[in-house]
Amino acid sequence: MEKDQHSNCKSESKIGSNYVNLWSAQCGECFKWRLIPTEEEFENIRSKFTEDPFVCSKIPNICCNDPAEIECDNTRIWAIHKPNTPKTPTGFKRRVKLRKQFNRADCYYDTPNGKILRSITDVPKFLDKYPEYKKKVSVEDFCFSIPKIMGSTRYAAKKV
Repeated sequence: MEKDQHSNCKSESKIGSNYVNLWSAQCGECFKWRLIPTEEEFENIRSKFTEDPFVCSKIPNICCNDPAEIECDNTRIWAIHKPNTPKTPTGFKRRVKLRKQFNRADCYYDTPNGKILRSITDVPKFLDKYPEYKKKVSVEDFCFSIPKIMGSTRYAAKKV
């Protein structure tokens, strides 16, 4: 496994939903995985990863000497995000949905007015149709890159 990666992993208990529901990050010093309590905190870490790598000491009362909070194993499906993916714009919701075979994922953005953006080409169309959002967001605020599904863990779904 490469060092300094961010991840989100899909909990085995909710495999039927196919949505990511557990967030974690790997320490850049000890390489242990730490649970990140919220998607917003995860996005903060991921969005500035290169300039401010994640380390255990960023979590209160945690250090590299503590045991890992979660292991990258085949009890759940692991998806590794690209570092420096921008934070989701305020009011929007970024969703990563695993496909039925759990070997790929799709990325969507739910807009504040209930529309769904499925690709980067949808963003300028949305902004043209709803110009009130042009003051708040730009095309550069969206990233539809999908996380890499870790091959050794995607077979966790077949166990359920």
